[in-house]
Parts: sequence; C-alpha cells; structure tokens
Amino acid sequence: MTDYIVRATAADAQIRAFCATTRETVEAARTAHNSSPVVTAALGRLLTAGAMMGMGLKGESDLLTLRIQGDGPVRGLTVTADSKGHVKGYAVEPCVILPANDRGKLDVGGAVGHGTLSVIRDMGLKDPYVGQTDLQTGEIGDDLTWYFANSEQVPSSVGLGVLMEKNNTVRCAGGFLIQLMPFAQEETVARLEHNLSNITSVTALLDMGLSPEQMLGRILEGFEVEITDRSDCSFACNCSRQRVEKALISIGRRELDDMIKDDKPIEVKCDFCGKKYTFATEELKQLRERSR
Repeated sequence: MTDYIVRATAADAQIRAFCATTRETVEAARTAHNSSPVVTAALGRLLTAGAMMGMGLKGESDLLTLRIQGDGPVRGLTVTADSKGHVKGYAVEPCVILPANDRGKLDVGGAVGHGTLSVIRDMGLKDPYVGQTDLQTGEIGDDLTWYFANSEQVPSSVGLGVLMEKNNTVRCAGGFLIQLMPFAQEETVARLEHNLSNITSVTALLDMGLSPEQMLGRILEGFEVEITDRSDCSFACNCSRQRVEKALISIGRRELDDMIKDDKPIEVKCDFCGKKYTFATEELKQLRERSR
C-alpha cells in the first residue's frame, strides 16, 4: 500500500480528522539514518504527525517543523513537512538501544525523556509562529494531544504507531489526528470519547490491514464521515549541492580559509537524509571567491 493521508470531517463538521499510513516513509527514514528500532519508532511517530499536520498548511510554500528536545538518550528529534505530503526528519542520536518498557513495547518515552515539544509554522510572514509545551510522556502522541489542547486550545486526540519486524525493518506505521471544533455538541464529544476508548492501538489497526479510511470508520463510528482530501505521503529531502554551497559561503571567508589551509577535501552530510557532499580544496577556493 502506497503511503497516503486522508482528511475528513464528521458530525456536520463538528469533527476534523486526519489519518495516515506511513510504512514506506518511515522505512525510508530508517534506511537513511540506519536507526535502531526504538529510534525508528520515535522518529516514525513524529514523521507521521508532521505529515498529517502539514496537510493543514494553506500556502504552497508553507512549512511545518516539529522539534523535540529531551534529556533521554536520543537527545532530540526534528521533522519538517510541507502541505504536499513531503516530510523529512532525523534524530540527534539514531542508534539508541533500550530494553522494552513494562508493557513489552519499544520504550519511546524512555528514549525521548523529559523536555519540550516545539511546533513551528513558517507561513512566509516576517516571523514564524512558534508554540511550545513541556513533554508529558515522551510517547509523542500524548505530547501532541497536550500541545493542541494547551497551546492552540483545540481539544484533540493524536494516535501514532510504528510496528517493527524481527529483522528491524518497518512492518507498519501510521496514525490519526482527531479534533473537535468549538461548536461541537456534548453528545458528539461523548460519542467520540467512547469510540476512542475502544481503540487499543494504531499499530493493531494497521496490522489488521485497515486503510486510513477504514481506521476513520472505526474511530468515527456512528458519525457521518466525509472524506474531503487525499494526498500521497513520502520521505523527501530537498537538499542539493547548490544549497550546501550556499551554506558554506554563508559561514564566511575566515572559516573557508581554515578549511583551505588544511588542503584536504571536506565532507558535508545532510542531517535529514544522510546524503554526503564532498568539496575539494580548489572548489573551496572558488566558494571563497564567491563569498566576497
């Protein structure tokens, strides 16, 4: 199944919903970073959340960044998404190994630890919108649910999951984001809460082979659901040699002079996708000339 996200409304637009399947996206990230299972699960959850939240962006060039900084061994996670289903991300420490938690699951909360969650929306204005909250559990879904309720005053439920194979590849991944509109009626809230209480886990639904539409059918059972949009989703990085050249020029002539004096090629690695760019001494000299 190709990765994709659906957007929907329910109960006469009292409910807004997103649901995604992201196995290929998360597997591409795992391959790019050679991440351990627990880091793949953590990054995969954040990638899925970013992809769904990115669909809410209105402008073609708008960007969403989710950043987690924690005191756990993974240290931090960063994900960037656009409105077209393109998402990329990385973990500061991609190879963390931890024992399972007390439920026998990958200990994402232990890997992330305590810290902060930042949501940055760059909509082409002078300054981006930045919201921040303290992490509640480090499990990411719980933290985003808390963020929406406290920073954006939107009652929400965020479910995210990544299930790994025994060979450490991704078996399935995906998630949902359900939000109540300000005019939602009490009976709508009660029915939705009842439905959500019967959802054991995202990975259980995905492992049954349910599509995003079928998952929403379970979560929004009893409501009239209207699918309003569908978008493919993929791990995509827009790094390029030209972008790296601009970054090197921006560090200034003094730094470039130091690199040139070493008379050795330098290698620049993209944090998001792991692609490496090599620059010989002569190329560095040309960049230095362009920095004037």
